[in-house]
Amino acid sequence: MRVTKRGGRGSAVRAAVAAVLAGVLVAASACGDGDDSESGPITLTVDVFGEFGYEQLYKQYEQSHPNIKIRQRKASTLDDYRPRLQQWMATNSGAGDVVALEEGILPTYMQQRSKFVNLFDHGGRELQNNFLPWKWQMGLSPDGSQLVGLGTDIGPLGMCYRKDLFEKAGLPTDRDEVSKLWPTWDAFYDTGQRFQREVSGTKWLDGPTAIFRATVLQNAGAGPGYSFFDKSNNLVFSTNPVVKQSFDTTLKFEAAKMTSDMSIFTPPWQTALKRDTFATLPCPSWMLGGIEEFSGDYGKGKWDVAAIPGGGGYWGGSWLAVPKQTDHPKEAAELAKFLSSPQGQIAAYKDKNTFPSSPQAAKDPAVAGATSAYFSNAPTGKLFGDLAAQVKPVYLGPKHEDVRLAVENILIAVGQGRVKAEDAWNQAVSEAQKAAR
Repeated sequence: MRVTKRGGRGSAVRAAVAAVLAGVLVAASACGDGDDSESGPITLTVDVFGEFGYEQLYKQYEQSHPNIKIRQRKASTLDDYRPRLQQWMATNSGAGDVVALEEGILPTYMQQRSKFVNLFDHGGRELQNNFLPWKWQMGLSPDGSQLVGLGTDIGPLGMCYRKDLFEKAGLPTDRDEVSKLWPTWDAFYDTGQRFQREVSGTKWLDGPTAIFRATVLQNAGAGPGYSFFDKSNNLVFSTNPVVKQSFDTTLKFEAAKMTSDMSIFTPPWQTALKRDTFATLPCPSWMLGGIEEFSGDYGKGKWDVAAIPGGGGYWGGSWLAVPKQTDHPKEAAELAKFLSSPQGQIAAYKDKNTFPSSPQAAKDPAVAGATSAYFSNAPTGKLFGDLAAQVKPVYLGPKHEDVRLAVENILIAVGQGRVKAEDAWNQAVSEAQKAAR
């Protein structure tokens, strides 16, 4: 999931990236990709959620491919996007020519891979070295015969925090010193208790959803490599210790009334970013753009980024796939290849802070040397690049998103007083079992 907006990088870097992109586009055009002059103009629809940073890339692609027009359809959040995509794929009608598949819904569509074009049939095999090995592998069918999706971004985890509110609480504000406050989630809890004793009217965290999602993936990556479902798609919610650990961590903050009980990207959450509603937020790289967009001038220079408690981790990331229902599989595949290319990922990062899954893109100065004026000049390229190197992928079952939503509702209910903390785990297990059916 991502809702992002990113500031500029400087004219020199923009010019360099534009020149590289222009070279790629010219080369693609010279090869005849997308040239369909005999049959007239083609409109390709791209379905995404949040912000992928593709708007400028669309314009450049259209300039080099005059008979291609690109129309983007965008849902605000993954939770809005998911049912639409489900309907389109179930009815074999209505999906875009290129669709985004987020990590949580990718397993569902891997089970329906016959509904997608095999990108190996359109030159996909030669692109393997453009992606981190695990990102490439997750886009393949289990037997390796079909390339369903090409990777876009990944979401290395940091912790965003309000410097001004930390100063008000008597806490350090320097990002290195802040990182030292919370080597563990228990230490993060203790720091939050200290904060709330000193600052009235502001909660430590936004709500349970961000911390639960972050810790589930963090703990699973450090442990068995799976969370709610094992790699045979058996529900192990109640027996996998890393899930209980994440639930208990999140519940601890909810029971202590240390969160604002908000779900990320909802209207109340967006509004809260223009106020002093909460002081910290677990944030994958793409979250920075959402904070900037919804906090606006109010938050500029007030936010910074520190390390996440408990070490590295990630949250989020997507792939681009081409449904077989498209009338233009060749042209759609070429567009997906361009958008997910190292150069395309560099441009998307510059625009919307979507951290690349391409090693070449991550090493590019436009990414590795990036800083964020909005986030107190934090060296975001190096910070998230270092975190990305620690990412360990986690297997997610086809019903992962259904279970996640059901369990998050229980956690929110605890904070709202509708469910007792001592009853929360049993209710979460029950809801998880229902959602997994």
